[in-house]
Amino acid sequence: MEKTVLFSVGIITVSDKGARGEREDKSGPAIKEIVTSLPAEVKNYEIVPDTKEIIANKIKEFADNRGLDLIITTGGTGVSPRDVTPEATLEVIEKEIPGMAEVMRLEGLKKTPHAMISRAVVGMRHQSLIINLPGSPKAVRENLLAILPALPHALSKIKGDETECART
Repeated sequence: MEKTVLFSVGIITVSDKGARGEREDKSGPAIKEIVTSLPAEVKNYEIVPDTKEIIANKIKEFADNRGLDLIITTGGTGVSPRDVTPEATLEVIEKEIPGMAEVMRLEGLKKTPHAMISRAVVGMRHQSLIINLPGSPKAVRENLLAILPALPHALSKIKGDETECART
């Protein structure tokens, strides 16, 4: 049984309208509500525009300068011209974790065929786990709850836990 560890979390909402104050962010608060069950504490929360360089720099700041365990983005994972969150994430991660993104898409497909066009990415930068979630609060809940059971183990391993992974 794994020890209970309090994980530090950063949330980045990617939204042009949100960054301009023209839309209330409901996805970021949905993430905060869910991750507290890990247990985790949200240390940083920001809304940024759909600009690849800004997104990449914010992920790097949260991972490199703030040393956050878990960085979750919401928004910008679709196929619209301004959706660039996966590209920004791929630019800064060191290891991709495709299984988590696949599980999120599979869970989403149970609800809507539109889930198959999600380009969400999950990966690692140093000792931080980075997860891209869609922009809608409903999709945030569905996707995050699908991978939530694996997060404590993944975060512990990323931080260097050397205990055996075998199930008994």
